[in-house]
Amino acid sequence: RRARQGKAMPFAVTWKGEMVGQVTVNGIAWASARWGSIGYWISRRHAGHGITPVAVALVADHLLDTVGLHRVEISVRPENSASLRVVEKLGLDEVGLAREYLHIDGAWRDHRIFQALADDRPGRLLARVTGADDAREPVT
Repeated sequence: RRARQGKAMPFAVTWKGEMVGQVTVNGIAWASARWGSIGYWISRRHAGHGITPVAVALVADHLLDTVGLHRVEISVRPENSASLRVVEKLGLDEVGLAREYLHIDGAWRDHRIFQALADDRPGRLLARVTGADDAREPVT
């Protein structure tokens, strides 16, 4: 329902024909904000193989280049080293620490907030994780 309303976008992450994870954009705001929040997960069996940074980069590039969002945000719990590695590979700017940001597992949890802006990306995010030569060429 939220996707039909333009407030969310779910994407399946597949590897060799198998669904191995998901990237979801939530909280999409239009009007003067034009931003969304990206969340993601991948199966344990496929973690650590570079799939997640590519999937998140593809979605973020789509949001910033095609959909027309101005800002995408990723929130990561400080102890989640795997997710922190994803945002590091993407080269996202850290906005700061949001104390008691989300209620998870029965308690309010802190999150580090990262962002990418359409205006200040030196190139496509996908190029950052794949090492593509021309960061401005669209991916087909």
